[in-house]
Amino acid sequence: MEIKAELVRTLRERTGAPLMDCKKALLEAEGNLDASIDLLRRWGRAGADSKSGRETKEGRVASYIHHDGKKGVLVEVACESDFVARSDRFVAFLKDVCLHIVASRPRYLAREEVPPEVIAKERDIHRDAVAGKPSEVAERILDGKMKKFFAECVLLDQGFVRDPSRSITDLLKDLVAAVGENVVIRRFSRFEIGS
Repeated sequence: MEIKAELVRTLRERTGAPLMDCKKALLEAEGNLDASIDLLRRWGRAGADSKSGRETKEGRVASYIHHDGKKGVLVEVACESDFVARSDRFVAFLKDVCLHIVASRPRYLAREEVPPEVIAKERDIHRDAVAGKPSEVAERILDGKMKKFFAECVLLDQGFVRDPSRSITDLLKDLVAAVGENVVIRRFSRFEIGS
């Protein structure tokens, strides 16, 4: 089967995936655009972790001011190429992340940014609740409490505001799979009047 260059270009514009991957997906899906997108997502998902070490020198800074004018956010998201940074999918991801940060109020980007003293204090708070339980049970309960703590205050661990069953990390992995490049949320700042 011969795949027309225009169809390959359309798939690349919709997904941000490399041209050769687009052509391969279209060949395997016998020219079906939707099936090709599914294939690229499947292939990209498997390769998302392998892309995490690749250098990200492009990207965008996005901002969002809530309709009440009292809350806002700035977020920097990096990727490998300017082509991806300008893609609709990347821009939509930025908007979703900004909206999520305004609504969910994360304090840290990743678990590694949570100061050790904050983690120790949180563990101490919950340690009293598990006192008297067998040590292995107490540790499992304590780990569960800490996981909940991270899900409340760490952006990458939070459930997405529009679909709490999926974390921000899940959304990020979906984007990496779709565009075929490493994408990293570098930093964010949330502002709110009166806080």
